[in-house]
Amino acid sequence: MPLPQRTHIYTIDDIYALPDGQRAELIDGQLYMMAPPTRKHQQILLSVSRKIADYIDKNNGSCEVDIAPFAVFLNADDKNYVEPDISVVCSLEKLTDKGCIGAPDWIIEIVSPGSRRMDYYTKLFKYRTAGVREYWIVDPEKNRITVYNFESEDTTEYTFSDSVKVGIYENLIIDFGSMNF
Repeated sequence: MPLPQRTHIYTIDDIYALPDGQRAELIDGQLYMMAPPTRKHQQILLSVSRKIADYIDKNNGSCEVDIAPFAVFLNADDKNYVEPDISVVCSLEKLTDKGCIGAPDWIIEIVSPGSRRMDYYTKLFKYRTAGVREYWIVDPEKNRITVYNFESEDTTEYTFSDSVKVGIYENLIIDFGSMNF
């Protein structure tokens, strides 16, 4: 039996044509609508991004931390557009006024009930093949942080009581146990 054919291939123009306030991501020409984040999601986003930004500032680092909604044109084409919860970009030439053209060095996604399949499967594959160096999936429902270090081809799982070493930085450890969320 033949596979069903896609009826419409979406592009970044379709993302920009969405009504104000409506967010979506685009992966291989398919549009995925996004629900508003929960309060806990936002607390995790703020706490983790603050730790990363403080580390970069303290060490006079050249990387930039951006939080959603922040446009990442993942494959520098018009059929892939994502808004990772946290993006760390160290190749600043990738940054434009519109967002990041190409893969950030490190991406963190905070799982929401509606994003589970996207974060664990679809985005995992897309981020790895696009050249992201490190990908974290922070899952509040499962009390788990899954760290994919694509450079060393290593995957490690942690809980919200653990300290997690960042692969792209020599001395950055994020202590999830000390965070209040």
